[in-house]
Amino acid sequence: MEISKQKTPPIPGEITQREPIAAIATPTGEGGIAVIRVSGRDSITLVERIFSGAPLTDKPSHTIHYGLITRAGKRLDDVLVSLFRSPRSYTGEDTVEISCHGGVINTQLVLEAVLHVGARAAEPGEFTQRAFLNGKLDLSQAEAVADLIHARSKKAAESSRQHLDGKLGEYVKAFRQQVIDATAMIELELDFIEEDVEFASRDDLRKLFTDLTDSIQQLLETYETGRIVKHGVRTVFAGAPNAGKSTLLNTLMGRERAIVSEIAGTTRDVIDADWNYDGLLFTLTDTAGLRVTEDVIEAEGVRRSRKAVSEADLVLYLTDLHQPDPQDAQVITEIRQQWPEKPMLIVGTKADRKELLKQLPDKHPKPDIEVSSLEGTGIDTLKRLMKEAVLESRDIDTSGLLVTSSRHRDALEKTRGHVHSALRGLEGGLTGDFLSIDLRAALHELGTITGEITTEDLLDSIFSRFCIGK
Repeated sequence: MEISKQKTPPIPGEITQREPIAAIATPTGEGGIAVIRVSGRDSITLVERIFSGAPLTDKPSHTIHYGLITRAGKRLDDVLVSLFRSPRSYTGEDTVEISCHGGVINTQLVLEAVLHVGARAAEPGEFTQRAFLNGKLDLSQAEAVADLIHARSKKAAESSRQHLDGKLGEYVKAFRQQVIDATAMIELELDFIEEDVEFASRDDLRKLFTDLTDSIQQLLETYETGRIVKHGVRTVFAGAPNAGKSTLLNTLMGRERAIVSEIAGTTRDVIDADWNYDGLLFTLTDTAGLRVTEDVIEAEGVRRSRKAVSEADLVLYLTDLHQPDPQDAQVITEIRQQWPEKPMLIVGTKADRKELLKQLPDKHPKPDIEVSSLEGTGIDTLKRLMKEAVLESRDIDTSGLLVTSSRHRDALEKTRGHVHSALRGLEGGLTGDFLSIDLRAALHELGTITGEITTEDLLDSIFSRFCIGK
């Protein structure tokens, strides 16, 4: 079995100028301006070879210069060239950013001119990887760059910004320092074991381990909120066929996303759509009706609907106020019994036709809200109730630091486990050499979050998520 090589952690302040790389840093397509980023050893000299403006090599950092990009004497484009000298750049290396006119063809021609004079095409995330390797960012901050780029809601962007500002790294470094201090005291005692010297009070160590496990647990408890903020609230539209699920989804989306028909059972499969409300992302899932059916295709849709309900963060159970389905009460009871902690709103639909029905059957569940997708009645209130149902059911506070990465969660869980194991060992009278094993394992896990401990496989996994040019 091939063992992944462990990387040497970056040394703060130590900058390595690697071979020059280049990539388009802005989205491809039609646009007024595009940016080509060049970074690495001799990148300023390299760009100067195709730049007809003032000489760049003697210009100071953080200056902008107008000129032309040429290739083989042929004028390609009018550009602005921004210079960032090492170490005062994103990557820590000498970096040049060429702002040219946008458009797929024009931008590609400028990039090809840069590659022609010696730059290599950058790999996905290679600029940010160099920033990490040069100590400009820790690993959690580097991951936050990708999260910020991929953020699909205001809350997700705000959370990513906190990580990019180093908030998670501050927590992890504080945890790590506590473990280092405890490990140092315990291992110092081992050097004087024959003299029976106690450098660390057992009561102090017990308190340190207890407080540390509690602090890590508090941070871990933000993960479910972080997952929702980052990936969205998985919201499932459930109910009988033709209860108005697709119509309501289209109403919330403001456009036709699902097929609407008077024929019951039109929706045969699960349909997903992203919807933002008040800074929070909801992933809306329209499902086939929940009912017993002999139709093979529809039965598969019903099976997928039940699976979607099981995975949902919020269930909207729609019941037709005009023609209530007799199975509604039974299905709602089953959902509540099987997933008692799952928030669910009962939504009465087609309120504009309610007068055609004198009253709901006695055993029919009372709706939490009545809406009319046709007239827009109750829609704004439903939106508010959806957000409240999610936030209040989990006591969610989206304003503080959130753990949003399953990788970070796993490392923190392992860290907590190792510290708790050291606490049990301490209470069981184990000697310092055994306690040290758990504490060093905790240090290892914390180091993987911020990048003091890395492997080739870990870095490849993280930076492959990035787009080219970042």
